[in-house]
Amino acid sequence: MAKLKAWYQDQLIEAGCDEAGRGCYAGPVYAAAVILPRKFKHPLLNDSKQLKASQRDELRWVIEEKAVAWAVASVSVEEIDRINILQASFLAMHRALDQLSVKAGLLLIDGNRFKAYKDIPHQCIIKGDATYASIAAASILAKTYRDAWMDQLHDSFPQYDWINNKGYGTPSHRRAIEEFGLCEHHRRSFDIVPKQGKLFL
Repeated sequence: MAKLKAWYQDQLIEAGCDEAGRGCYAGPVYAAAVILPRKFKHPLLNDSKQLKASQRDELRWVIEEKAVAWAVASVSVEEIDRINILQASFLAMHRALDQLSVKAGLLLIDGNRFKAYKDIPHQCIIKGDATYASIAAASILAKTYRDAWMDQLHDSFPQYDWINNKGYGTPSHRRAIEEFGLCEHHRRSFDIVPKQGKLFL
């Protein structure tokens, strides 16, 4: 596994932030914020995309137990369609930060853009989830919580195979949209309706 950096600097309390589901056709976007102990280490900890589902699930419980503070939040499909997915991703991170029981002095953000949160300085880091432990931890919480939500939605909408694709635009998901049309959990602003597709409200 990759050797992650424990912190960006050593003066301020750092919270790592990341989102999950930004590129999906369906379902909310989730985000997490995590403050880890300075000496936190785990041999499996890595960018959530590099881990198996079973490893992410194992790490979720470790992170929730060992973190100084953590929070997960989401932004609904309706909100995504209203404000766009980029702003929705920022909003999900802000909502997670709102819930932290400990105030961070610096935010480490996965990616290259962020909307400033209150008076707390932030640092955007490309591929931050593969670089810093706190961002990797946030990526795991956001991913596991979102995946669990999509698994629940699958029970009511099995035709879209969300238990396997989690709402991403896989070939099977696109074929299902062509056959069954969209449901209320699809993002209308993503322009994913085939020209001959049906629309199910």
